[in-house]
Amino acid sequence: MLQPIGFFDSGIGGTSIWKEVVELLPNENTIYLADSLNAPYGEKSPEKIIELCIKNTEILLKQNCKIIVVACNTATTNAINFLRKKYSVPFIGIEPAIKPAALLSKTEAIGILATKGTLSSALFEKTTQEYAKHITTIEQDGEGLVPLIEANKSHSEEVKQLLEKYLKPMLKFNIDHLVLGCTHYPYLIPQIKNIVGENVKIIDSGEAVAKQTKVILEKFKLINHSSNNNQHYFYINTDDKALRTIMKDTPQQIIIKREQF
Repeated sequence: MLQPIGFFDSGIGGTSIWKEVVELLPNENTIYLADSLNAPYGEKSPEKIIELCIKNTEILLKQNCKIIVVACNTATTNAINFLRKKYSVPFIGIEPAIKPAALLSKTEAIGILATKGTLSSALFEKTTQEYAKHITTIEQDGEGLVPLIEANKSHSEEVKQLLEKYLKPMLKFNIDHLVLGCTHYPYLIPQIKNIVGENVKIIDSGEAVAKQTKVILEKFKLINHSSNNNQHYFYINTDDKALRTIMKDTPQQIIIKREQF
């Protein structure tokens, strides 16, 4: 495979980012690591998160990846600075889209649904202080959501009950934007909309990450201009049923393999 873009996440959630990147850069080859065995990263210590990120990075580098998208908010906020210092390959990170939500809010109140690992990170604290100091931010740990998505239960009653528990209190603060701070959560947008209604704008990071990936590839002259035989490999280290479900309508030709890593 000709110098693919590498992706990794604590499971299948980062495929929401992969879809945006491949839509914007259709000539690129890709390799995606779904580390579902260790999901969710958001409940692990910063040291363990860094250890897992090193493992994933080295697997992708052995596959000759020219750039690595850390398709996980928790991994980005806890490990990306370390990864950039340790490796020479460019890294694209993912942060909750606090800045646009804060700038666009008319009610001066936004909700942030993320994992514990993201909400407690230094990078999240810095971003919030920098862009949302002047408004009310309601932060909520989405505990339990990632395991349910990984178990192919995105549309279950359990998910609905958790979302109602987490989101309804936010509405009392008159939020007008909801930031999804986990790449798994875009797969819950239909259910979220049913709860928060049309007056709350839902923001995730996928489109912004795709644009930044393109910028960096152009900067380093790494864009693939050939559309011949594009290959997309997905590796997962647990049952692949949920991954196959969320990727079943993908127009690209993809290859899913279950492997230990």
